[in-house]
Amino acid sequence: MAGEQQETHSFQAEVSQLLHLMIHSLYSSKEIFLRELISNGADAADKLRFEAIADEALWEGDEELRIEVDYDPEARTVSVTDNGIGMSRDDVVENIGTIARSGTRAFVDQLTGDQARDAELIGQFGVGFYSAFIVADRVTVESRRAGMGAEHGVRWESDGEGEYTLETIERPERGTRITLHLREGEDEFLEGMRLRHIIRTWSDHIGLPIRMPKQGEEGPDRSEWETVNQASALWTRPRNEIGEEEYKGFYKHVAHDFEDPLTWIHARVEGKLEYTLLLYIPQRAPFDLWEREQRHGLKLYVRRVFILEDSQQLLPHYLRFVRGVVDSADLPLNVSREILQSSKITESIRAGAVKRVLDRLESMAKDEPENYAAFWGQFGAVMKEGPGEDFANQERLAGLLRFASTRGEGAEQTVSLDDYIERMHEGQKAIYYITAESHAAAAASPHLEVFRKKDVEVLLLSDRVDEWLMANLTRYKEIPFASVTKGDVDLSDLGEEGTDEEQEKEEAQQRLGDLGERVEKVLGERVKGVRASHRLTDSPACLVADENALSTNLERMLRAAGQEVPHTPPWLELNPDHPLVKRLEAEPEGQRFEDWTHVLFDQAVLAEGGQLEEPAGFVGRLNALLLEIQDGGDRQ
Repeated sequence: MAGEQQETHSFQAEVSQLLHLMIHSLYSSKEIFLRELISNGADAADKLRFEAIADEALWEGDEELRIEVDYDPEARTVSVTDNGIGMSRDDVVENIGTIARSGTRAFVDQLTGDQARDAELIGQFGVGFYSAFIVADRVTVESRRAGMGAEHGVRWESDGEGEYTLETIERPERGTRITLHLREGEDEFLEGMRLRHIIRTWSDHIGLPIRMPKQGEEGPDRSEWETVNQASALWTRPRNEIGEEEYKGFYKHVAHDFEDPLTWIHARVEGKLEYTLLLYIPQRAPFDLWEREQRHGLKLYVRRVFILEDSQQLLPHYLRFVRGVVDSADLPLNVSREILQSSKITESIRAGAVKRVLDRLESMAKDEPENYAAFWGQFGAVMKEGPGEDFANQERLAGLLRFASTRGEGAEQTVSLDDYIERMHEGQKAIYYITAESHAAAAASPHLEVFRKKDVEVLLLSDRVDEWLMANLTRYKEIPFASVTKGDVDLSDLGEEGTDEEQEKEEAQQRLGDLGERVEKVLGERVKGVRASHRLTDSPACLVADENALSTNLERMLRAAGQEVPHTPPWLELNPDHPLVKRLEAEPEGQRFEDWTHVLFDQAVLAEGGQLEEPAGFVGRLNALLLEIQDGGDRQ
C-alpha cells in the first residue's frame, strides 16, 4: 500500500562529497539551480515524445507537454514540475541516490576553487539535480513514470547530509515535481519577478512552455497560469530573429557547457531533402573527449519531435566535439539507430553537416586566425583523425591541419601545409616530416642535420595520433610526404651549384671503408646493415628505417599499447667524418672495439627517443671507456 514502503538509504560516497560542496562552497551564481532543473524537465519531455512514438498510451490523455515553476513565500518553497517521462522507484535510486557514472568523480576532479566557475561546471558533468542544494536545506522529489499506475508513485527526500528517504506514494499525474525548501537568506527566490527574470535569462530557448502562476496582489494566483518563455524551438526561427545571447543560451542547454561556444552554424537546407542544422563548436574540449565510452553526437529531431540523444550517425567520429541539433522533415518518426545507419537520407544529412562544419573552419582559419589557433589548441589532435576516416574530404582536412616545424620556435602548431609549400625550395620534391615521442625529441633529432644545413623546412610531429595521420595522408596537392627517418633521403636537386650529390655519397662510403662490415659483424641482427650517412653533419650515428617499414616511434607506441609487433632491424648510418667514428675506425678488433660499437648504436637509439634493451650494459661500457680515457690522461 502506498506510503508503507519508506526506506532510508545512504548516499554514494562521491555524491556525499558533491552535496557537501554544493551546500558549503558554491555560493556564487546560485540562480543556476533553476536553469538545471528546467533543463532536466525539458529532457524528460523529449524522452516522453520519443517513447510515445512506439507506445501512444504513455501520453495518458495529456499531450500538452509543459514545465511549471511555482513558489510559496509562506512555506518558503520553490517547485519545478514537468509532465515528461517521469521516474520509477528504480530510476530514482539509480539517477539520484547512487550515481554509477563517471560524471560525479570527474566533476569533483575538475574543480578549480573559483566558486562561480565551479558552479557553472555542474550541468556539464551531468550532476545538475544536485545544484538544488545550493539554495535548499531540504529537497523533495515526487515522480511517476508514464505508463505505470498511480500506485507506483515515488517520493524521494533528503537534507543533503548523507542520507535520503524513499517511499511509494499515490501519484495520479505522470512526470516529476521537485520541491526546494529554501535556506534562510535565500528569500530572493521567493519573488515572482526574480524567478521570471532567471527563466528568461537562462531558459527562454526551451522549446516547450515554461509556465508560472500570474502575479496576484497577495502572491501567486494559481487559478491562472502564463507562459514566461518564448516556447518555440530556437532552430526553427529565422536567423535574423535570433539574438547572439539566445544562441549562446541554447548552446549551454544542449551542450551542458558553462562557457559560451566558440562559433556556431545555423542553416536550413531545402531541395530534395529538407532539414535544419544548428551546430556549435565549443571553446574547450569536453572532459570525456578521449574516453571510449563517452557520449557524443547531435540531438536528432524529426519535424520538431525529439527522436535520439547523441546521434553519432550524423557526424563522423573526428567531429565528435560538435554539439547541436538536426531537425529532419524526411526521416520517419519511428526511426531507430539501426535505420539511421543504413539510410540514404542520413548519409545526405551527414555529408551536409560535415560540409557546413568544414566551411566554417576554413572561414575561421582564413579570417579569424586567433580563433582558429584557439580551436586548434583544443581540438587539433582530434582533427588529425579526419584524413584517415573521411577520404572524401581528405584534401580539405589536410588544408586545416597545423604543425610545428623547424622554422618555428617551440612546440606550438601554427604551420599549415599551404604555408610549407609556399616556402619550399625550387626543385624540392616532397614535404618532409619527422615523428617522435615529444617535440623536444623531434627538434633535436640528428636526422635533421642535413636539412638544417640546406635550409629545408621539416614538420615536427609529436602527437600520438601523428603516426596514424601520416599513414593515411600520403600527399597534399599532388606533393608526396617523406619521412626524414626512413629510406634514402634524396636532396640532390637542392645541392649547391657545382656539387654532385651522388658522387659525395660514394666518396663518403669510400671514407667509411671496411668499418661498416666490422660494425655490422659486432651488432649482428640488431641492424639490417651499416652504411655511410649523408644526412649527418654533427652527430656520429643515426638509425634509419626502410622506406616501407614501420617507423621506430610507431613500433614503440604499438608495443606500449600491448600489441605484438615484429621487429624490423633498422639501418645504422655512420658519419665517416666524425671524430668518434674515426676513433672507432682506428681501433683494432677486440673488446674495446665492440664496446665502442655498442655505445655508438645505443646513442643512436637514445637520440631518437628510444629505450635501450640493456641500460645497465650501456652505462657499464660507457663508464669503462671514460675510465680508460681518464687513465690515459693521468699517465700523460
